[in-house]
Amino acid sequence: MGDVFRVGNCSGFSGDRVDAAGPVVDTLIEMGGLCALFFETLGERTVALAQLEKRRDPTRGYEPMLERLLEPILVRCATHGIPIIGNFGAANPPGAAKVIARLAARLGLPDLKIGVVYGDDVRDRLNLETHAVYEADTGLDMGGGEVVSANAYISAKPIVEALKAGAQIVVTGRTGDPSLALAPLMHHFGWSEDDWEKLAVGATAGHLLECGAQITGGYYYDPGFKDIPDPANIGFPIAEVGADGSLVITKALRTGGLVNAQVVKEQLLYEIHDPRHYITPDVILDLSQVTVQEIGKDRVEIKGIKGGPAPTTIKATVCFDGGWLGEGEISYAGPNCRARARIAADVLLERLKIRKLDVQARVDLIGVSSVHDGDQGSQWRESLQEPEDIRVRLAVSARTQDDADQAAREALALYCCGPAGGGGVRWRTTPRIRTQSYLMLPSDLAPGCTIHTAKELAQ
Repeated sequence: MGDVFRVGNCSGFSGDRVDAAGPVVDTLIEMGGLCALFFETLGERTVALAQLEKRRDPTRGYEPMLERLLEPILVRCATHGIPIIGNFGAANPPGAAKVIARLAARLGLPDLKIGVVYGDDVRDRLNLETHAVYEADTGLDMGGGEVVSANAYISAKPIVEALKAGAQIVVTGRTGDPSLALAPLMHHFGWSEDDWEKLAVGATAGHLLECGAQITGGYYYDPGFKDIPDPANIGFPIAEVGADGSLVITKALRTGGLVNAQVVKEQLLYEIHDPRHYITPDVILDLSQVTVQEIGKDRVEIKGIKGGPAPTTIKATVCFDGGWLGEGEISYAGPNCRARARIAADVLLERLKIRKLDVQARVDLIGVSSVHDGDQGSQWRESLQEPEDIRVRLAVSARTQDDADQAAREALALYCCGPAGGGGVRWRTTPRIRTQSYLMLPSDLAPGCTIHTAKELAQ
C-alpha cells in the first residue's frame, strides 16, 4: 500500500457509546504512522433538535455528550499528533468550540488549536419559493410550521483548510458524513478537489465508517444467524487508505465485534439508492464494480471504486415546527391482561373525543402489536395473543403543548378510572419537527473556517 494514512471513527450518531474512542486511539498509536480521528454525531433530526435547544438557550445546541466523548482522549491525541474532526458542533459550532476550549484548558492544553467550520446554516440564503424541493420530498405537507433550521451538506474543503492551518481539533455543523473522513485524507495526500478517483476512495472510506459499529458487526448481529464475539465490547472501525488509492477496513485491537466481507457489503449498500450514482458533496461515487475481499482477521479490502465530478446541487434540509408529541403509557399484566389493555386503549381514544382535544392519535399495545400496526390499530384489535404483560402506549400529535399534555395525561387517569390492575404510568410532551430537503447551488453557499487557541476561546 506504500504510504498509508489511517482514519478512525468513534461515533456513528448522537447517543453512541461515550467510551468507544479509547480503544481506537490506543490502536492508532500502537500501529504508528499518521492518522486522524472523527466523530459523526448528526442526523437530520439531530440538527433540528439542536436548533430547538439553541432557541431555548443560545449557549447550547451542540452535542450534549461532547465533554464525555473528548475528555478521555484529548490529551493523548494532542500529544501524538492525531487530529480530531467532529460534526458535534450541530447547531452551534462556536458554542461547542468554547466547551472544548474550557476542557482543553482544564487538561493543561491552553495552546490547543481549534478550527471552527461555518457556512452550513443557510436560513438566510435559502428561498423556499425558488429553490427546488429534493425529489424524494415532493408532496410533503409541512403544515405551515415556522422554519426551525436550514442546514446544507457542505463539503470537506473548509475542514481541509482548518487542518492546513494547523487545527488539532475541527468542529463542524452539518457536513457530508463521508467528508469527515475524506478531509484528513485530502490534507495528508494533497489530493486535489477534482481528483475524482482518489476522492471516491476517501468518500467511500467515510461512508463505510460513518455509522461506527455498524461496520464492525453491530447492525449485522442477529443471534443464532449472524453472530459476533463480545458484543458488549464491540470495537469501532479504522480505515487504512494508501497513497495509491487502496482501502482496507479494520477495527480497534482487542475489542469485540468483527469485520468480514459480509458486514462490509451490508454497510457499503447502506442508504445507497443507485450504486452507480451515490451523491456526496465532494464526489459522486460509482460503486457498481466494487469487489470486497477478506485479507486477514478483521481486515477487508475494497477495490474497484470509481468517482465522477461533484454534484451541481447541494442538499439542504429544512426543519419546520411540527407542533407537539404527547405520550402516555400504562402497563397491564397477569390473567386477562390482553382484554384489559384493549379496553384501556379504546377508553383512551374515546376520552380524546369526549374532551374534543385537537389531536391525531394512535395506540400501540407493546407486546401484542406496535411496530407493524397502523394508526387505526387494526392488528391489536384483532390479535388473539395472550402475553404475560402488555404496555399500552398512547401517542398524539397536537398543534399546542397543552392539547398534547392533556391527551397524554388521560393515561394517568386510568390508574383509578380503570380497567383493573394498571401500573407504571408515565407521560410527557416533546416538540415535533417536520423535515423537507431542498436543492441549492454550491455558489449559494459560503463555507469557511476560523482558527483559535483554547486559551483565546476559554476567556
